[in-house]
Amino acid sequence: MIRVIIVDDSAIVRQVLSRELSRAEDIDVVATAPDPYVARDKIVELRPDVVLLDMEMPRMDGLSFLKKLMKHLPIPVIIVSSLTPQGGELAVEAMNAGAVDVMCKPGSALSVNNMSEALIEKIRAAARAEVKNTGVRHAEAGAGRPQIRITQAKMTDTVIAIGASTGGTQAIQEVLTRMPGNAPGIVIVQHMPEQFTASLAQRLNQLCAVEVREAKNNDSVLPGTALIAPGNYHLLLQRSGARFYVQTRSGPLVCGHRPSVEVLFKSVARAAGRNALGVILTGMGKDGASGLLEMRNSSARTIAQDEQSCVVFGMPKEAIALGAAETVLPLSRIPEKIIQCVNEKN
Repeated sequence: MIRVIIVDDSAIVRQVLSRELSRAEDIDVVATAPDPYVARDKIVELRPDVVLLDMEMPRMDGLSFLKKLMKHLPIPVIIVSSLTPQGGELAVEAMNAGAVDVMCKPGSALSVNNMSEALIEKIRAAARAEVKNTGVRHAEAGAGRPQIRITQAKMTDTVIAIGASTGGTQAIQEVLTRMPGNAPGIVIVQHMPEQFTASLAQRLNQLCAVEVREAKNNDSVLPGTALIAPGNYHLLLQRSGARFYVQTRSGPLVCGHRPSVEVLFKSVARAAGRNALGVILTGMGKDGASGLLEMRNSSARTIAQDEQSCVVFGMPKEAIALGAAETVLPLSRIPEKIIQCVNEKN
């Protein structure tokens, strides 16, 4: 059984979440708490496997509590946040502080039924998360390390595609902060709700030499730019002559996700072929595994994060099992390998 504690100042939210999670045979809500002070005592007493944490609460806000928890008793935490611009910023900051995933509150974007199904899967993934391995926790993480030089400044015919899920915000930060300002165009899928992806892009843009922004339909993929798929929209790479650009589409969930890494990688295989490089990072499930194989079969270079440095070794594991990963590396060595591949191409 996965033991869960729910921390939220709303009695209704605590009740709804408890009811929905009780439907899963492998999840046991062992306690709820209206604020971090009550939560602290129950966490120490009950030692849950996963904590669901609201951001805005009386007496102590969720972010402050999370930082204390990560310092004294690291435990997998899922942020359950309101879908607002402020909620998105807090959620991204919380994930940088140690939370492994983020979820919208009931009614903010999803129906209760859809929300509970997704939340149950996130809890199962979080219970397997290696919190101690999520080493990128500070705003400066990666930024103080030297960026890696590219031998040529013009990279218009090369595209780097990155896919991630649970624990991916920190992993993506580790990679992007090591990229030089003239890096090839980068396209990214990170499983996150709407508005949260915009907050993630804004945060990364403050830390990176490349420009990072949430993708818009028909945006060009240019050197020195990283485009992050907007929450709830698939991201596809397209080519028109010498120009690479992206399309954002709705459509059905793929591998249980929208945006889906699978959709991105398969479009990159078709549009860029041998001019692409695919990177699959930490995350639950198998999203992106067969897409990465399609990239490798189209002569793209491919990299998977290794088990030891993953928060959840799901997506990379599936890709490796398929033979999709040309190289398997710890997160700290992936940025250097990306640039090595780019330099070899040129």
